[in-house]
Amino acid sequence: MLRLNEIKLPLDHAETAFVDAILQRLGINSDELIGYTIARRSADARQRGAITLIYSLDVEIRNEAALLQRLQGIPHIVPTPDTSYRFVAHAATSESRRPVVVGTGPCGIFAALVLAQMGFRPIILERGKAVRERTKDTWGLWRNGKLDPESNVQFGEGGAGTFSDGKLYSQIKDPQHYGRKVLNEFIKAGAPPEILYVSKPHIGTFKLVTIVEHMRATIEALGGEFRFGNKVDDIEIEHGRVRGLTVNNGTQIDAQHVVLAIGHSARDTFQMLFDRGVYIEAKPFSIGFRIEHPQSLIDRARYGAHAGNAILGAADYKLVHHCRNGRAVYSFCMCPGGTVVAATSEPGRVVTNGMSQYSRNERNANSGIVVGITPDDYPGDALAGIAFQRHWEERAFELGGHNYNAPAQLVGDFIATRASTQLGTVEPSYKPGVSLGALDSSLPAYAIDAIREALPAFERQIKGYSMHDAILTGVETRTSSPIRIKRNETYQSLNTQGLYPAGEGAGYAGGILSAAVDGIKVAEAVALDMLRGMQAATATQDAP
Repeated sequence: MLRLNEIKLPLDHAETAFVDAILQRLGINSDELIGYTIARRSADARQRGAITLIYSLDVEIRNEAALLQRLQGIPHIVPTPDTSYRFVAHAATSESRRPVVVGTGPCGIFAALVLAQMGFRPIILERGKAVRERTKDTWGLWRNGKLDPESNVQFGEGGAGTFSDGKLYSQIKDPQHYGRKVLNEFIKAGAPPEILYVSKPHIGTFKLVTIVEHMRATIEALGGEFRFGNKVDDIEIEHGRVRGLTVNNGTQIDAQHVVLAIGHSARDTFQMLFDRGVYIEAKPFSIGFRIEHPQSLIDRARYGAHAGNAILGAADYKLVHHCRNGRAVYSFCMCPGGTVVAATSEPGRVVTNGMSQYSRNERNANSGIVVGITPDDYPGDALAGIAFQRHWEERAFELGGHNYNAPAQLVGDFIATRASTQLGTVEPSYKPGVSLGALDSSLPAYAIDAIREALPAFERQIKGYSMHDAILTGVETRTSSPIRIKRNETYQSLNTQGLYPAGEGAGYAGGILSAAVDGIKVAEAVALDMLRGMQAATATQDAP
């Protein structure tokens, strides 16, 4: 097949426009065209009055080789890349060892899935509950202010990504098309097929719940074993190699290959690993607030008269501002037509995040507005960033009223440095609720100053962005892991053989797609190491 890139069509084009564009681009007759599929669709909205859809099409034609030779050198016509996934190993029928995957976020699920597909029958440990039970507990916090520290937005089957916008795009380099494997597996589990070709695919929370359940069933059918309510309390390391794990019910598990996919909020596990001498270092992350506007305002600013168009959907944005104090402020995890959610996992602390359903039809748009920080801002040992996060989460809990309400302030009041006393036209979506006031003491002064400077600057890019009635809700502290569990070229810990730090919690991903891709890579590394071990054992037995 051939891939035709940069096919530009108007927003209201007819279905026949694809065939017309193909015939014109290739210079062929209609009887030479066998068929086509859409490989990618994006929108160029730089001119709001003339929004253009840009397609890549995979085209099947007769006499392809001859046509390729004739069109050689013409831009935007290439052979369709081979994106099929090939397993790197298969477990021997005599293989009795079982790898252990810790965590069932996107990284852990895909590590377990690929290991299971290769025949290695992984054991999967999850400190939280199965996804539907976890959903009930999460709503318990949102509706009743009741937190379960082991079953919430951060902990439980599906990971933090389950309660998000379900974004499935990333800026990672992916020459081996692991991302395609991820999307195909999601589709097999019930995701809409359009995620294969839209430029910014997403699923949404409700669909993710069912998808996660279907993926679990697939893993179990292939010999994988899920153990919920199993938090890893200790790790046995002997002569620099993993030998086993101890979980919270006292069970000891022999394990020589452990995929550590624990997410960015497993602070107690980070502490245990640090205490056991696993190499960990501090890394940069970001802190800030959630900001909410009417979604209609963002739609008009981005799409003009085309706001509300079904193909375009709810508009998003990506903003960055470099401040006078040397800080960078940027939008993070923007959720069109979504809600701001309570995302704490620890009692006495308030954390915010954003979430959307597949429809993205809630009244508000929300995004993190965050400031980049580095370990220089929280000097100390490798875990100093955790103490830094906890401090500001506790402060948010105090400002919110000690009941998991979040502190909030109108943007106009924040810019004018006065406390807010009543809401305007934008109703905050955060549950259990918000407590209006001043946010100046909810983050370090340098972060407050930077955000206060950035908001009017963002107004120049999106008209209405600094509107008085827009809402800031605090605090957003868990943009990424505050640590990195460093690994070598075989994906194992620098100083602990058999331990495979993976995904966002280990500092190697940021979002569903990149975490899932990392899970696949780590699963491959585990499989190859187990295969080498089996071959070495066989060679020893066969030796005279």
